[in-house]
Formats: sequence, structure tokens, C-alpha cells
Amino acid sequence: MRISTELLKGVLEGVVLHQIDAGINYGYEITKTLRELGFDDLAEGTVYTILVRLEKNELVNVEKHKSEKGPMKKFYQLNDAGKTRLTLFWTHWDFLINKMAELRKED
Repeated sequence: MRISTELLKGVLEGVVLHQIDAGINYGYEITKTLRELGFDDLAEGTVYTILVRLEKNELVNVEKHKSEKGPMKKFYQLNDAGKTRLTLFWTHWDFLINKMAELRKED
């Protein structure tokens, strides 16, 4: 299903945090997994932009490993602040889906 980019922008950070927490911790792997889940139009650059922001906001710990080709690869792991942000994301998500369900019932 094709989802509006604008709609996705509001949730992608939480989705990426969730993927990192699930052990998918390399940028390309995150993008690949999300595409397999149906986020077909997700650009790899979008995920990397989010990863840079997570690192800048100190929500992840980063380990660099040598790559067979090209630059060092970054692997991400949630730190305590990242886990707190992920919990808050799911709290907000639950609130939103409950309110959307209530709105739908009103119709």
C-alpha cells in the first residue's frame, strides 16, 4: 500500500528506533527490512538522515567497523535515552490509534 510521505514523516523516527531495538542496527539493513515490510517508497537516504539525527540527539550508541569496501560501517544500539524515546513513541502511537478508532466509530 502506498502511504503518503507526509504521513510517514511523523512516525519514521519511531519505526527506526524500533528496528534498532529489535537488533537491526545497520542503516542498509534497516532500509531493507522496512521495504520488505511494505515501506516500498522509503529512500535509503531518509533512513540515514534519521540515523544521523538519532546520533546527534544522543539516542544511540555507535560502533564503527571496517568495511570490505568503502568507508567504515556504523552500527547503532539504543542507549537509555533512546529506549525512553521509543517508549514515548509507542505511548503516543497507542493514544493516536485509539483516538482515530474513536473518530471512525463516530462516522
